[in-house]
Amino acid sequence: MHLTADRKGNITEENSLQDRFLQVLYGSRIGRMLLKPMVSPVVSRVGGKLLDTGVSRILIRPFIRSHSIDMTDYEDRRFTSYNDFFKRKLALGARRIDETPETLISPCDSRLSVYKIGENTSFCIKDTFYTVQSLLRDQKLAEKYAGGYIWVFRLCVDDYHRYVYADQGMVSGSRKIPGVFHTVNPAANDQFPIYKENTREYCLLRSENFGTILQMEVGALLVGKIENRPGKRKVGRGEEKGNFAFGGSTVILMTQAGKVIPDEDILRNSFHGMETRVKLGEHVGRK
Repeated sequence: MHLTADRKGNITEENSLQDRFLQVLYGSRIGRMLLKPMVSPVVSRVGGKLLDTGVSRILIRPFIRSHSIDMTDYEDRRFTSYNDFFKRKLALGARRIDETPETLISPCDSRLSVYKIGENTSFCIKDTFYTVQSLLRDQKLAEKYAGGYIWVFRLCVDDYHRYVYADQGMVSGSRKIPGVFHTVNPAANDQFPIYKENTREYCLLRSENFGTILQMEVGALLVGKIENRPGKRKVGRGEEKGNFAFGGSTVILMTQAGKVIPDEDILRNSFHGMETRVKLGEHVGRK
């Protein structure tokens, strides 16, 4: 069980059947033994191919019902496969992009936690310590984010799985780091340093308002694809950057010291170990 809060301060205890299953899987020795083949890239690729087939459409309606998804938020069309449904697009006007230059926006629908990056580039998620260098495999780049913030946007399986740029600016090409595919559910972070073990991909956005923002996408259990659009170009605030294929996953932002301050409710919730539920395009920080 873990706690989340909305932007009005309403707190929810989340303990779904999926959460309980993952707690058992990651919390027992036998479960962790069973995980070894499940988190491999091969299994994710095979699972992805199955979910790309027309037969997989039979999974769509049960999924919508079990997760109470409001399909009026999405384009009204016929889906060719389960993955086609999973990568569905929002209907026009379903999300509002905050265009205020001084505000940093959320790149996705998610549950957000924010952590301060120490001067030695280390930070702690729950009880697991990380360094920026271990995430990026680049010590020189890691040092640029010392004293800044790391923003962890955790997407659940029923969230909208497309993501956007948090500000306008020039974007670099992407660097891909191969790895495994642990779930990004909090149950996994208690047992494995998932963010430095999972497959991930990142780029740099030289933003107009917040310095150089690093944006990283992290694959997760049964997420075999991170599908990013081409980089090395000028992009707009709220412009689509890419999408995930099936599964829960994570978008991470890193901001430099003195460039942006997280909103007070997000900082407070993160300090108390709670995630904040945010929507694509809404403000999460200020210049």
